[in-house]
Amino acid sequence: MGAEYEAAPKRDDGVETGTLSGMEVEPLYTSEHLRGSTEELPGQYPYTRGIHASGYRGRLWTMRQFSGFATAEETNRRYKYLMANGQTGLSVAFDMPTLMGQDSDAPTSRGEIGHCGVAIDSLADMERLFEGIPLDRVSTSMTINSPAAILLCMYLAVAEKQGVPFAKVSGTLQNDILKEFIAQKEYIFPPEPSMRLVVDSIEYCTTEVPRWNTISISGYHIREAGSTAAQELAFTLADGFAYVDACIERGMRVDDFAPRLSFFFDAHIDLFEEIAKFRAARRIWARHMRERYGARDERSWKLRFHTQTAGVSLTAQQPELNIARTAVEALAGVLGGTQSLHTNAMDEVLALPTDRAARIALRTQQMIAYETGVTGTVDPLGGSYFVESMTDRMEGRGGGVLRADRVLTAGSSRRSRRASCRRRSRTPRSGTSRSWTAGGGSWSASTGSCRTTTRSWRSCASRPAWSASRPSGSATSAAGATRPARAALWTGFGARRGAGRT
Repeated sequence: MGAEYEAAPKRDDGVETGTLSGMEVEPLYTSEHLRGSTEELPGQYPYTRGIHASGYRGRLWTMRQFSGFATAEETNRRYKYLMANGQTGLSVAFDMPTLMGQDSDAPTSRGEIGHCGVAIDSLADMERLFEGIPLDRVSTSMTINSPAAILLCMYLAVAEKQGVPFAKVSGTLQNDILKEFIAQKEYIFPPEPSMRLVVDSIEYCTTEVPRWNTISISGYHIREAGSTAAQELAFTLADGFAYVDACIERGMRVDDFAPRLSFFFDAHIDLFEEIAKFRAARRIWARHMRERYGARDERSWKLRFHTQTAGVSLTAQQPELNIARTAVEALAGVLGGTQSLHTNAMDEVLALPTDRAARIALRTQQMIAYETGVTGTVDPLGGSYFVESMTDRMEGRGGGVLRADRVLTAGSSRRSRRASCRRRSRTPRSGTSRSWTAGGGSWSASTGSCRTTTRSWRSCASRPAWSASRPSGSATSAAGATRPARAALWTGFGARRGAGRT
């Protein structure tokens, strides 16, 4: 540090000078903080500066506001309202019963119907949701995971009824079951059959719906549940690599499916840390896809992502300040090179956004796009000593978590295989089994542990421990194993919902 800085007065107000995630920040950055590297241009591997050479000079990001509430008819009106105000893509929020594969008339759905999302029980509901919206002219993102394949089928049926060929249908299915086990907890099936459904949908869409993004690998929920920026980066990419592994195990060629994989990240309030996170994510993904998986198609190397501003940063007090918070977070997504963006409404910490709040949230994106000048040049922060140094550090931290995860996963898989061999050598007494089996994995009713014998994506996060005694209304398999009844499953899931969902 120069003598001038040392002699200058320093602020001593107790305000934290590190990042939100706890990374130390130097008071001044120079070329000495940069790793030795050749100059990289936007659109060039490993895409630190963006996946498109022309950036937003070629095309702006998609302004895709996440919306869904009450009935399909009411949500349809909100979609048309947003599109009339300049929104360029749709994003469907489903209610909890829909997310959990429940009908609205199920007893377990009481109190949740149309709450925090739209209720979709049938193809007729899906038709009403998109009535008057041509599906060959708008791309749609659907935030649905466990029953994702069913909702995708409904969407394609609506397109078919409109006379739209599947080859012209574009959009994204979240379909990311791994982050449900990690953070959001809205899962229905054990990990193995859940992953099989994911790969089934990827395999189908690769050949039949070529413009559809078959999965949106999500770090947003991980971040909202309390992770740091580096942890969000690492766990999200680890999930992505697990899906690549699963598709390759199915027999698919990496360059056939990888170009349609997409990602979903949180944009939190620490501007430069978030920008560095997005840049590092592209770099790590590109290098792994080319060097680890041998992908040859450049599209397989390019990490495309959607961004949503941080719900946990909003406050119920002085909600007008949420407009400013959201603007800063949206700017981080734009300066980080996002492909699409959702901006939170100022009042959604209190209730469903009003029309006025939803319009302000959309106008925030439009203001950034058309009034700030940040889209005038490609990657305007490229070459910044601070941003480039933070990108390198974020890559190092995220890569470190990834390496540790692979070591732990490998050890866990070996222990799981040994435990499986021991279990198979034991014969339970008739009528005393306390576990149930599904898709190659087993569930212990007494310990609440998930027992599987397969690779990393089949290890699951903790789930509610079912009572060893048979619950009321439970089903019993031929082997005498007690399975939790559907209502008991719902109760368990409800007790473990994540901090938020998108």
